[in-house]
Amino acid sequence: MTGAFLAGLIAGYGVAIPVGAIAVLILGLAARTSFRVGASAALGVATADGIYAGVAAFGGAVVAGWLAPLATPLRLIAAAVLFALAVHGAWRAWRSRRSARPATGPADQPRGVDQPGGAGRSSVGVGRRLETPARAFVGILALTMLNPATVVYFTALVLGRADLGGSGTAVAVLFTFGVFTASASWQLLIAAGGTVIGRVLTGDRGRLVTALLSSIIIAALALAMLIDR
Repeated sequence: MTGAFLAGLIAGYGVAIPVGAIAVLILGLAARTSFRVGASAALGVATADGIYAGVAAFGGAVVAGWLAPLATPLRLIAAAVLFALAVHGAWRAWRSRRSARPATGPADQPRGVDQPGGAGRSSVGVGRRLETPARAFVGILALTMLNPATVVYFTALVLGRADLGGSGTAVAVLFTFGVFTASASWQLLIAAGGTVIGRVLTGDRGRLVTALLSSIIIAALALAMLIDR
């Protein structure tokens, strides 16, 4: 069972680490209002990631059972999807770095796996409407849910790794909890970091490094699928 939680933890960091507009928005909220508001926004992101992970884990487990006779080709397809997401994420980050314009405000670079969890959401003008904990949580949850590419990412992981340490509901719950824990811990770090860590992570170099780190994690997950028989 521990394997399911650890798999979710790694997958969650693969989603959470790339820094984009949502991270900038969380940082701005925490700096302008309070850590409580920033933390609420961070938990909104983690909740959205957890929801998508749960959909993939519970739905994917059922589908994987139906497709058990096709386990090997299914694993290869899932690994190919993850490799493609990793390459695309790295390429997009590098392209954005090379064509970066002088910053005039919070960037609208997407977060992660095209990136899972974010789809070019602009933070301009949004932060002003999210300056209470409840509004921050609901607003950021809604913004993060706008990108269904996240569920594609998690589904590829679930379908490609049917051996997460058990079967059924318990494994799906542990995987989902692992994703939520990873996402929450990273987003809370951004909220707590304030302007010091935030400026490092949200600068052009920080965005490139976090995007490349995410791509490495995702590629490693894909490789693990191929060598784990």
